[in-house]
Amino acid sequence: MENIQENTENLQFESRLDLSLLTQKVQAIKQEVAKVIVGQDKTINQILASLLSNGHILLEGVPGVAKTLSAKLISQTINMGFSRIQFTPDLMPSDILGTSIFNVQNSQFEFKKGPVFSNMILIDEINRAPAKTQAALFEVMEERQVTIDSHTYKMDQPFIVIATQNPIEQEGTYRLPEAQLDRFLFKINIEYPNLEEEIQIIEKEHTLVDQTKLEKIDKVIQPEELVAFQKLVKQIIIEKNLMEYIAKIIANTRTNPLLYLGASPRASIAILNASKAFAALNNRDFVTPEDIKEAVYPVLQHRIIVSPEREMEGMTAKDIIYQIVESIDIPR
Repeated sequence: MENIQENTENLQFESRLDLSLLTQKVQAIKQEVAKVIVGQDKTINQILASLLSNGHILLEGVPGVAKTLSAKLISQTINMGFSRIQFTPDLMPSDILGTSIFNVQNSQFEFKKGPVFSNMILIDEINRAPAKTQAALFEVMEERQVTIDSHTYKMDQPFIVIATQNPIEQEGTYRLPEAQLDRFLFKINIEYPNLEEEIQIIEKEHTLVDQTKLEKIDKVIQPEELVAFQKLVKQIIIEKNLMEYIAKIIANTRTNPLLYLGASPRASIAILNASKAFAALNNRDFVTPEDIKEAVYPVLQHRIIVSPEREMEGMTAKDIIYQIVESIDIPR
């Protein structure tokens, strides 16, 4: 009986995932980012979870809270292609995806790739471009490919879109369509720093003198490592009762009288993948209810629509998500 128990324990040990390299690399990224960014630990953690989940990110915050800088810093720590696109009202889909140009020498049209053909795409102020330009991102964000003139071009892996938007300024902006929002794994709200953090920000800026913020950042991870980590995170263990817990949360959004629009099955999958990533960030090869709770807010807050009556009363999507999570029993 003892031998059987020992063999079972060994088998369980051998089947556990080795997250040591992932943990080491994540810690290295955080150390590099901390050279410039003060605080924002939760934001950086959510960005890293999204990268490990192979998901796109929407960063929202008022001007000056380091939305663009955070994205640039993360990209700087990974040795892969980076492209920045400034969205404007006159930006056309071809300015993003590319266009076919006639080559006089061989009398043929040749496709010239646009800036979206890279590994990490930073879209600054995504809500400044009209619907036609935003729609150009639908295929590439969901299927990681671009179809131009009946030809399909696959994107290199990893491929992550990080977009920023300002929630306050409305002049010259366009509301993102629900189909566009649903393609972002996370919507991350970046808040103001507290007083102590503000002092540290000023001190850091003073010590820079003639250096730029990005000069200090070292590349600590290769693109193939990130792809390997994404595959590893997929293998994180999650019990069936926790899957049912996710399903109950999503089902509640569809029947909740406080909501005009609930979440789709894509949201269920997003919570599943994100909770695995949060487990990995905590150096665990299994998901806990706390991982799911941590994933629920950034996954759902841009996917649900508060009913007009409740919105007039001042209720927010975050308030309703909190009520839903608290109303569902946590699996034990």
